[in-house]
Formats: sequence, C-alpha cells, structure tokens
Amino acid sequence: MNGNGTLPPAIEVRGVSKSFRPEGERRGMQKRALDQVDLLMRAGELVAVVGLNGSGKSTLLRVLATLTTPDEGTVRVFGHDAVRESGRVRRLINRVSVEASFFKEMSAWENLSYAARLYGRRGADVRDTVLTVLRRLGLARDALSRPMKQLSRGQQQKVAIARSVLTTPNLLLLDEPTTGLDPRSKREVQAFIAELHSGGGVTVLLSTHDLVEAEALCGRIVVIDRGRIAADASPAELRGSGNGHAVPTLEDAFLRMTGRSFEQEAEEAGEAAGEGGGE
Repeated sequence: MNGNGTLPPAIEVRGVSKSFRPEGERRGMQKRALDQVDLLMRAGELVAVVGLNGSGKSTLLRVLATLTTPDEGTVRVFGHDAVRESGRVRRLINRVSVEASFFKEMSAWENLSYAARLYGRRGADVRDTVLTVLRRLGLARDALSRPMKQLSRGQQQKVAIARSVLTTPNLLLLDEPTTGLDPRSKREVQAFIAELHSGGGVTVLLSTHDLVEAEALCGRIVVIDRGRIAADASPAELRGSGNGHAVPTLEDAFLRMTGRSFEQEAEEAGEAAGEGGGE
C-alpha cells in the first residue's frame, strides 16, 4: 500500500520508449516500437489494448512481463519497479502469448504439473484446479494425457490459459489469446476470461486484433498506433457517442484515429504472402 493506505495501481507506465533493430537491417537502423507511452490501470480492471501488427502492443506486454527492458521511462506493477524488482514482479504476473511454448513430447498434464511445481504448488488441489479450469474452457478430460504435439492449436491455447491461472496471478497479460482459434474455442476462451475477471478479481490486460472481442469483454480500450497511445476510453467514447459525430463500429473509429483498418492490414498481409509464394 501507499503511505496514505490506498492500493498502488496495478500498472503504471510513464514515458516508456523501446527501440529495436529490425531483422535484416544494418547496424544502427532502429525501429521505435514504443514511443513515450503512458498507461495507468487500477487493480481489478479488464482492459484491452488494440492495434495493428507492429503497433507496439506485444512489446508493451513484454515490457510489463519483464521480458524486455525499456530504453526510457519507468514501469511499475503493483508498486514494484519492473526493472529493479523484476523478480518480485514476475511472482505477481503471468502471461499467455499467441504462440505459447510447451514441452511438446510431454502430455498436457505433465506440462501443467511441471509448471505448478515451479511455483511451489503440489498435491491433489493442483489436479482439481486443472480439471475445473479445463472443464470451464471446454477441453475434454482425455486431452490431459495426450502429448502436446497431438493437440490442436485451440486445445494448446486452453492448456496455456490453465497453466497461467495455476499460479493465481494478480495480473494476467493475455497477448492475442484467441488468435487462430475456431469460433467455438474462441467463445469458450472469451467466456472464461470474463468469468475469471468477474469471479476472481484478477487484473487483466488483453492484447487483441479483434475489436468485437475487445468491446464485448472490456469497458475500456487502449488504441496503440506506431508505438504511441492514440486513444484510451470506453467503446462508446471511442465511437464518439454523445458528441454528434458517432461512427457505427469500433472498426470505423479505429480507421478514423489511425488512417488504417484491420481489414486493410489483412489484405496487405495476404498480398505479401502471395508475392512471397511466387518467388
């Protein structure tokens, strides 16, 4: 707690910048992934970060997860400095990425059991927790005994989410957790995120491409574009409700703010893939 007895913010990002040298570029060439980013989240919030590929949203989550260090600025998680107190911060958070890593030859249960032991959890309660979470996520019980390499993309992502909540994190960082999932798995994961947040009071920062998902799950959406925060407001405020200039969807609002849409990004990605396939 702070000196006045109030809880510190779950996330406090002040003036954070981060640059990388793009793969294949010559030495000295830098791309600014984050540019003077400020973000404040209260404990217990569920907030979405939306942006195109390369906008900086995944870099922001990696900075919060202490996986990369900012070039400038400060990052605090529940009052702890993410650089100087990275060990303490890691004990408070967990992260699920779009490409979760596992021991692919081991079964889902072996992966989950190993993760639980790393965090000091043992005994029957671990298995009970796993079974409860996977049932809520819609994953068949027999999938637990199968090697991870035999599970579908959606099944693996459900195991990754189950692994993340085994540690009872204060802050859960979800980096595009439903990307590539079939519609049913996507709905199951979204329902679990909403249930986890409302039932357990976990603070959740959700990075997503899906504006419908962001609006359905989150009362607050942060738009990041070219490494900068372009907007931070409720879905209704982003659409402009109440100011006489409302747009019908968040996609329209995103296009108005950034000059580009997710549909255009998908088309450009498809063209690039087509050109690559012809070489």
